[in-house]
Amino acid sequence: MKNIIKVIINLIGFLSYKILSIKKVEAINHFKRHFYSAWIKHAFKSVGGNFYVEKIHKIIGGKFIEIGENFYSQKGLRMEAIDSFSKINYSPSIIIGDNVIINYNLHIGCIKTVIIGDNTLIGSNVLITDHNHGSTKDDSNFTIAQAKKKLTSKGGVYIGKNVWIGENVCILTGVKIGDNSIVGCNSVVTKSFPHNSIIGGIPAKSLS
Repeated sequence: MKNIIKVIINLIGFLSYKILSIKKVEAINHFKRHFYSAWIKHAFKSVGGNFYVEKIHKIIGGKFIEIGENFYSQKGLRMEAIDSFSKINYSPSIIIGDNVIINYNLHIGCIKTVIIGDNTLIGSNVLITDHNHGSTKDDSNFTIAQAKKKLTSKGGVYIGKNVWIGENVCILTGVKIGDNSIVGCNSVVTKSFPHNSIIGGIPAKSLS
């Protein structure tokens, strides 16, 4: 009986140690993530309160990027505000509203304007870009090395408030998505949609 009690006491001690160790590790990781978020704030033009980024993949042109209150992003955030490419200058502006939540691997590319409204939720592996690399309108462009092609744009990208963007979505140049809209997974959005739209497909069309 004494041996059984001793085993139980040792087991409780072992489990308590493990639980405390896990809590310590979680506390350290929590501190590291928030310290990292505080440290990278200087990379942007402006950042609101309660800013959290788990991990940055790449930021280009942070001085052209404005982020609102309560911003949260998972790993792999990549934002590129490009002000010069192939000896051509641009005036990029990325503006993200309040209460925006981003899942893994968001890529935003901008040479003009990308605006994301308040309360927007973005799934994993999403591309939002206001430009193309090269153009198919000029036949001679096919012979130019891919890395040397000029950037072209049909206009900025405007995503309204309270929009839900599903996983693996591409939103391309010149697109406006109205408030309260839902963009289905794997969609390629090449044209604009009004408020309260449900859209999906390749290319995306209205499903509402």
